[in-house]
Amino acid sequence: MGGESTTRTAPHGGGTGTARVGSRLGQRLSGLAVGLGIVMFLGGFAWGAVVYRPYTVPTGSMSPTIAAGARVLAERIDGSEVRRGDVVVFDDKSWVTNAPVVKRVVAVGGDTVACCTDGKLTVDGKRIDEPYLPAGSLAETTDFPTVKVPEGRLFLLGDERQGSLDSTAHLTDAAGGTVARGAVRARVDAVAWPSGGMLAEPTGFATLGALSSPGPLRLIVTLIVAGAVLVLGGGAYGPIAALAARRGAARTRTEPAGAR
Repeated sequence: MGGESTTRTAPHGGGTGTARVGSRLGQRLSGLAVGLGIVMFLGGFAWGAVVYRPYTVPTGSMSPTIAAGARVLAERIDGSEVRRGDVVVFDDKSWVTNAPVVKRVVAVGGDTVACCTDGKLTVDGKRIDEPYLPAGSLAETTDFPTVKVPEGRLFLLGDERQGSLDSTAHLTDAAGGTVARGAVRARVDAVAWPSGGMLAEPTGFATLGALSSPGPLRLIVTLIVAGAVLVLGGGAYGPIAALAARRGAARTRTEPAGAR
């Protein structure tokens, strides 16, 4: 009576036990993983909501880079951050549109842009390689005269040059088809739907100056995915430990009596 041990082991008959499932260290690490995962997951979404805005591109003027009806993620930026080659979202009342417009910046203030020389767009006399144009097409499908872009303004084209209502469609406007830097609302980083991923770097403009640095979208996605993995992994510890305990108990029950 007085010498009996008060230590309990897992019951053999399938009743409820008092022992916790899994080690104390395992439980702590599991809780830490879940907590950290929730912070990373929600933090990633919050960061993305602050930095990025979704837009729908209604036409095919940016094909094949962005298909008609595609949903894009655009980083909120100031117009002063725009570089040649960027695909931007902007508002310009002189273009008579009731929605933001998405086009590619091919020239900035002070540049001289023209089309075409040997089928290529030229900026400051340099021919620009544009691998994002539709396969088999040439920049010269939309010829236009030489334009000197005023300081503080941008010259923009669609990647589908034949059907795009871009700067070339507004050459007779007072601004000569150019758009003020201040009209830019965001820079497109990726196509979210249908899944197209990050936009390719416009390397053809590199000889004219620095290109834009990628936004934090990849890091944000990594945070969200890693957070989800930690939450799922940490939450799975309890069920896995319980399963291991049940299997251990089952093996104990089936051991021969002489082996004890």
